[in-house]
Amino acid sequence: MDRRHPPLSPACRTLPQHVRHWADTIPDRRALTFVDFPAPGSRGVHRTLTWRRLDLRVRALAARLAAQAEPGARVALLCPQSAEYVIGFLAALSAGLVAVPLYPPGLPGHGDRLSGVLADARPTAVVTTSRVAKEVRELVDGSGMGIICADEVPDNEAGDRPPVDVDAEALAYLQYTSGSTRAPAGVEITHGNVVANARQALAAYGADTHPVTCVGWLPLYHDMGLVLSVAAPVVRGALSVLMDPAAFLNEPVRWLRLLGAHPRAIGAAPNFAYDYCAGTVTDAQKADLRLDGVTALINGSEPVRPGSVDRFQAAFADRGLPATAHCPSYGLAEATVFVGAARPGQPLGRFALDRDALAAGKALPARPDDPRAVLLAGCGTPAGQRVRIADPVSRAVLPEGEVGEVWVQGPNVGRGYWNRREESERVFGAAFAGEADAPEGRWLRTGDLGAVLDGQLIVTGRLKDLVIVDGRNHYPQDVEATAQDAHPAVRRDRLAVFAVPGGSGERVVLVAEHVRAASLASLDVPAVVRAVRGAVSMRHGLRLADVVLVPPGAVARTSSGKVSRALTRARYLEGAYAREGGAEVGSGSGGGAAPGCTAGGTPGDTPGDTPGGAPGDTPGDTPGGAPGGTPGDTRRGAPGDMPGSSADSTSRAAG
Repeated sequence: MDRRHPPLSPACRTLPQHVRHWADTIPDRRALTFVDFPAPGSRGVHRTLTWRRLDLRVRALAARLAAQAEPGARVALLCPQSAEYVIGFLAALSAGLVAVPLYPPGLPGHGDRLSGVLADARPTAVVTTSRVAKEVRELVDGSGMGIICADEVPDNEAGDRPPVDVDAEALAYLQYTSGSTRAPAGVEITHGNVVANARQALAAYGADTHPVTCVGWLPLYHDMGLVLSVAAPVVRGALSVLMDPAAFLNEPVRWLRLLGAHPRAIGAAPNFAYDYCAGTVTDAQKADLRLDGVTALINGSEPVRPGSVDRFQAAFADRGLPATAHCPSYGLAEATVFVGAARPGQPLGRFALDRDALAAGKALPARPDDPRAVLLAGCGTPAGQRVRIADPVSRAVLPEGEVGEVWVQGPNVGRGYWNRREESERVFGAAFAGEADAPEGRWLRTGDLGAVLDGQLIVTGRLKDLVIVDGRNHYPQDVEATAQDAHPAVRRDRLAVFAVPGGSGERVVLVAEHVRAASLASLDVPAVVRAVRGAVSMRHGLRLADVVLVPPGAVARTSSGKVSRALTRARYLEGAYAREGGAEVGSGSGGGAAPGCTAGGTPGDTPGDTPGGAPGDTPGDTPGGAPGGTPGDTRRGAPGDMPGSSADSTSRAAG
């Protein structure tokens, strides 16, 4: 039944109106399947809602919400990953309220963020489930917020209540940024923004003209998970198959099995997840995989590495995976999530760039085999919006091949930041300077650096993260990639490079986790430090003043799983890594280096080194440089590494 081509997407203004449309036109077709994995080795317990049933549950919960909150009030979603999360989000919109997608209390290291977001959004009500209701009540005790358990609202409360007829420009939800470079801010996303972005994504991945199934595990409080597992399927009338992030981390083959079980499947994950699958799925698990029906694998939320795509393809090519299914993508919460993507059916866009030229702001080609070349994946082209590269200082449009700030304009760009008028005007109200033929209107300043080459968007890094030493630009993720390849004790994608003030200018510090398989006492810390410093010096001409090795989990991450260089830097400066048992090698000049296991380093270097984590581990965050992500771990059974999962205490898209 689900293989039939659904009717064309209707011209509805809101997501709840789309749900009602599909409930009227294809009521018995599957809308949402949540797959639970109650035990190790489980093949999954499927709970499916048809469009008729989804509409009924949304209307029932919307009626309860409308009785407790006035139109325009905020409603916090503190649900575990589940069908109830989807119902709660759609019900808030259906009642004319403003949803605030969050996560239940108990996510390690993110309690302060959750409390801060609740204080900023000031919700009137909270939607949760009976499973975590006790913890939620303790969190909001004394706040006056009403608590509604979505799974306890009876069907008969729905009545004949239609979705509230709101304007497309009305506020639908607040998407709080992950906070990788600053404190989280609530992006104001309108009903028109999210519907437009869903249609843009559907068009980019070829889902606007063919039936598809969206198969996802990304947390729904993250922009990429919310749009690709909820908004896009709702707009298209497509089936969404959803699982918990912890279920993926415990057994990544589960996601691949679900992709293979559904025709024309579309999946999305941060770059780390593809490395994780390639390194963790066993030959025995591969034996029954059939991936020839996969249409698109979206790679976003953190920088896309061509090598990761190659490893994933090599691991699953004999399972029928099309080499042209990989779609590096770019996006950010301020643009709802999706900005641009490589299209399915096209070969991966590979770019080898000269490192010295890139540091000088020029994207010049280099030989791919040149050890000093920077290898990047192209994030394709935008769909339904405009992208330009701007000089961040002069605000002039830059030509193809020059690196500048990525600016975006389109119907998917949010209204601004909640309760941050000045910052909203600066970020969402940018205007190009100079020539009469300069692009007109208001533009979104993304804060991301990139260039256009051969018509494709190349994302090179974050403007705020750029490390500048002696007038030369260094991209931290580039230095981090070199460091993690320098020694097997350094845990992959669990490290941060940043600059701190020094006596004679900026000093560059690297904080890295050591692999789980090793202990600090068992590692030759000076040897690790020498390998890392030597590799970084040789490839980048950069001297690391400190190399600090810390235990697994010590490098700060955002709620979406991305490494937070800003928070890691703050912890370093306040000496937090000394209290956490870090080991360092260096000179001891400058604040905050973590004493522990000290070995002789280069004279003048500051102490800082601790042995690293499991090779292949990687944090996640959204498309293309991307709409958001989630941390990974190459070891089996490490759900605590994944924010937002219902089993642990856990959009910018990167390309």
